[in-house]
Amino acid sequence: MAMQLQFSYDKKKVLQALRYHFIWQPEMRILLVVILAFDAATAILYFIGKIRPEPFLLGSCIWLLFIISFWYIMPASIYRKNATFKDTFTIIFRGDKVLLESTKGFAEWNWDEFVKYSESPNFYHLYFSSKSFFLIPKDNMKDEFKFELRLLLSEKITSTK
Repeated sequence: MAMQLQFSYDKKKVLQALRYHFIWQPEMRILLVVILAFDAATAILYFIGKIRPEPFLLGSCIWLLFIISFWYIMPASIYRKNATFKDTFTIIFRGDKVLLESTKGFAEWNWDEFVKYSESPNFYHLYFSSKSFFLIPKDNMKDEFKFELRLLLSEKITSTK
């Protein structure tokens, strides 16, 4: 049973998918919790008069920089550096492998090369490792195709997120 899909990428949706990828990373979640805890602790200490306002302001600035870099800088940087997002592809899902074709060539992966997959509102994320992944847009997919693809992914890739 082969399933085939032709697609290209929409920049706004890719940037949103990259944000999902970042928020799913454990180190990003830990950093977020540490920044929030520091900011909350300094806010409490400042409001009860135990510290001057500078540590609280520093925590607020760090929080703001984290949000700007996480939401805008990192996704835009990856999008700009990766020519993949400007090409058109045909992907074929077969029982033994996944084939990806474009005007520049093709790639094929056995199912066991994927360590996990996840789903965001506009994409399926197929992971080769915790940091390396491929995005498959849902734009051109009918509901039946999405359902069959979910079944195939859950059958062939044992770990999900």
